[in-house]
Amino acid sequence: YCTILSSIYYFHKYWFQLGVFMNTIEFQTYKEQKSHTTDEFPYNTYLCTIPLDFPSVPIHWHEEIELIVIQKGKGLVTLDFVEYEVEAGNTIIVLPGHLHSIREISGERMEYENIIFKKEVLFSAKEDIINSKFFEPLFRGEINIPNFITPKLSFYDDFSNIIKNMDSLSEKRDFGFQIMIKSNLFKLFYILIQNMKAAQSKDNKKSEEKVKEIISYIHEHYYEDIKLKEVADFCNYSPSHFMRFFKEHLHTSFTKYLNDYRLIQAKKLLSESDLSILEVAGRCGFNNISYFNRLFKKKYSLTPRELRS
Repeated sequence: YCTILSSIYYFHKYWFQLGVFMNTIEFQTYKEQKSHTTDEFPYNTYLCTIPLDFPSVPIHWHEEIELIVIQKGKGLVTLDFVEYEVEAGNTIIVLPGHLHSIREISGERMEYENIIFKKEVLFSAKEDIINSKFFEPLFRGEINIPNFITPKLSFYDDFSNIIKNMDSLSEKRDFGFQIMIKSNLFKLFYILIQNMKAAQSKDNKKSEEKVKEIISYIHEHYYEDIKLKEVADFCNYSPSHFMRFFKEHLHTSFTKYLNDYRLIQAKKLLSESDLSILEVAGRCGFNNISYFNRLFKKKYSLTPRELRS
């Protein structure tokens, strides 16, 4: 699975709770609770391939900045409900708290580099004009930088060269390389802020917050007998409006999304515990063992029993 390209310090296996890097992507469906980086220098890079390593990265958000740099092939990246068909040479910039997902295009393969770092690496220890005039407004959403970088953009070559420089620095890790990484990040954001675009609409921001509420609700109640009407009521939507909203913004049905998350948790329990398959199914919200086995086999191409064998 995800091949470590380079890491400033050891990459903390931060995506999930199993202690095994193999199931990384499935556990970033919701807001991630673990740190993605070390406190000493919060910057990491690594490579992944879709669908070889995993079929998709479900919609999620986190507090780090993420650059999704497409190295080979084609795929689909969704950011704040806008779906981009990306290819080699493209980069998607994800700021903290923004919803995003990655999935394959049928018949295509995509290799991409993730560059992940905490926004604090950009801030000065004391308040200064860089913090107050640029970075604080940026992370409050008052400055809207380009988030889909392609070779058609006038600043593309400069942007691309900075990415290459940071990759080279991360690989060589010469004494003091952290200084140059930080320098390059400042150059990167200088270019992006110089090329600001129109601000995100208030409607999009409201929808983003609503999606976060919904997926957090699922995360907290997945093991219960959740009814669609309960979640619709939680959102103050009618069931029909909720279904339309869910499909439009998450590109799947509520039932499929809920079952997928339950299956992720079931696989985790099957791998970590000695609970019987019947107990695992029940703890993950499945009251029908045959239905559970059928969905599990469809998602993972093996039965729960085969997983443990």
